Amino acid sequence: MKILVTGGAGFIGSHLVDRLIEEGYGVVIIDNLSTGKKDNLNSKAKFYESDIRDPKIYQIFEKEKPEIVFHYAARVNVRESIEKLVSGASVNIIGSLNVLENCKKYNIKKVIFASSGGEIYGDAIKIPTPESYLACPISPYGIGKLTIERYLESYFRLFRIPYLSLRYSNVYGPRQNHYTGTGVIAIFTYQMLRNKPPLIHGSGRQTKDYIFIQDAIEATILSFKKNITGILNIGTGRETSVLEIFYRLKRLIHSHVKEKYGPSPLCSFKRCCLSINKAKKILDWYPRVSLTKGLQETVNWFKKFYNY
Repeated sequence: MKILVTGGAGFIGSHLVDRLIEEGYGVVIIDNLSTGKKDNLNSKAKFYESDIRDPKIYQIFEKEKPEIVFHYAARVNVRESIEKLVSGASVNIIGSLNVLENCKKYNIKKVIFASSGGEIYGDAIKIPTPESYLACPISPYGIGKLTIERYLESYFRLFRIPYLSLRYSNVYGPRQNHYTGTGVIAIFTYQMLRNKPPLIHGSGRQTKDYIFIQDAIEATILSFKKNITGILNIGTGRETSVLEIFYRLKRLIHSHVKEKYGPSPLCSFKRCCLSINKAKKILDWYPRVSLTKGLQETVNWFKKFYNY
């Protein structure tokens, strides 16, 4: 079976590609390398440097004839989605529709979409938040993810293209790109290794649900192999504050940097934690990597990659 992965040079996408190749699938990648890296590319995958907005990507579908599409290409900076709303929507919405139109034209058997449980529920009252909770994103980024979920449902009803929308919580780990301005663990780790205090937005008491990349990919592969359509949360079901992340990393890195606080961004909210009861039941899965182990592996990778 041949699989197309958009954003396959990115953080989550590249780990997904590696695992798909390990599983014996043929993999084709589309990535414009705006935030993805050539270093992340698996040599056994076929790579096309292209933008998902490009009308000519039909040529890739036509030539490679994939059966499954993992759509992971996106502009991922939440704050930038406010400042550059139109350009962000052109990628995350219009680019995604270009991908979906090609999926329809070339009879793709299933689309798996990287959505955002960290953004799509907004400032949820129910914690941990289940898939049944009313989606109410605050940021344009979250709105874009919800929009594509609605389109996926429409394509399923109209054209019978099965889909799976995986609402990831805050995924972290090796290869995460701190330059994108997202991923507090990657940003904090990089700054502390350079002996610079990272900026903590607001009080630092706001919580997120951090899932290690290995666990996120395992859940992704399991869900892909199941005959299911719809929405699925992928997280840990546990809250951790930004301040706790700061102090844990400080101990791991043996850093002496002091806390540095700044204002909360417009799109921030107090708590985020996903219910993963549905994933546990359907996939017989639960996250195995502890936050302590995940942070250590992340720090080790940053030290090795940046020669610290």
